[in-house]
Amino acid sequence: MPASYAYLGPEGTFTEVALRTLPESATRQLIPMVSVPAALDAVRAGEAEAAFVPIENSVEGGITTTVDELAVGEPLMIYREVLLSITFALLVRPGTKLSEIKTVSAHPAAQPQVRNWMKNNLPDVIWESAASNADGARLVQEGRYDAAFAGEFAAERYGLVALETGIHDAENAQTRFVLVGKPARPAAPTGADKTSVVIWQRDDHPGALLELLQEFAVRGVNLMLLQSRPTGEGIGNYCFAIDAEGHIADRRVAEALMGLKRICPQVRFLGSYPQADVDPKDVRAPRAGTSDSEFAAASDWLARCQDGRF
Repeated sequence: MPASYAYLGPEGTFTEVALRTLPESATRQLIPMVSVPAALDAVRAGEAEAAFVPIENSVEGGITTTVDELAVGEPLMIYREVLLSITFALLVRPGTKLSEIKTVSAHPAAQPQVRNWMKNNLPDVIWESAASNADGARLVQEGRYDAAFAGEFAAERYGLVALETGIHDAENAQTRFVLVGKPARPAAPTGADKTSVVIWQRDDHPGALLELLQEFAVRGVNLMLLQSRPTGEGIGNYCFAIDAEGHIADRRVAEALMGLKRICPQVRFLGSYPQADVDPKDVRAPRAGTSDSEFAAASDWLARCQDGRF
């Protein structure tokens, strides 16, 4: 039996399309799951080798369900990311006219990407959230709703037709997906990597967030994403999901993480992995004073001072 990848299903989701761009997907059994938590829990339970789920889109930012699920529970680690350009189609049962649509369904993350289109074309339609865009299409097929926003490719799978295509409020909208598995040694640096962590503040006080960010800034580590998420322990209690440029094997990134570990009650490492849209040859050199060789030289200088060899 081949190894399996769980993904946000059912069949016909953007997640499935993005997953099939990975060469190894051809040798894996692909298992659609009803939700992001279900896909991640399949990995935790040993029922799947990895899970493939959405984690960020260029319109609304982080997919909170995925971020929250990675922040708690048995630790998991990100190994790959995939970027997919997103445009929607309005899928209906054959014969349905635009004027007949009273209800429309899709994943909540789709709503900000089609909000203006709906305002202009379906101003009085009721939005009903679905577990995924493909699930919305399935519900239309079953007669639960009149229309769904989903990928045009899902129409044939669910016996629907695309009444409108190319729907998007933002040009060049993209969604980022990640391949998540159980913790292991990260792959070797490529020169164009990203490191993801979730960090918790020790307490809330003036400058608390600045103290966390300075651990990156003083070492020349660029942040690509900073997202606050409530911890569930009361108003004002937050953790922070961070994507930083670089790999944990880079001295500047490693020392930034050590600095965070000193001052934070909890730091969860979510992985170092290649950036999907960056060629290593296009990566700018580290800021002066933050390269691995300069960290090594400073460490050697300190050792010589401690030995009286300066």
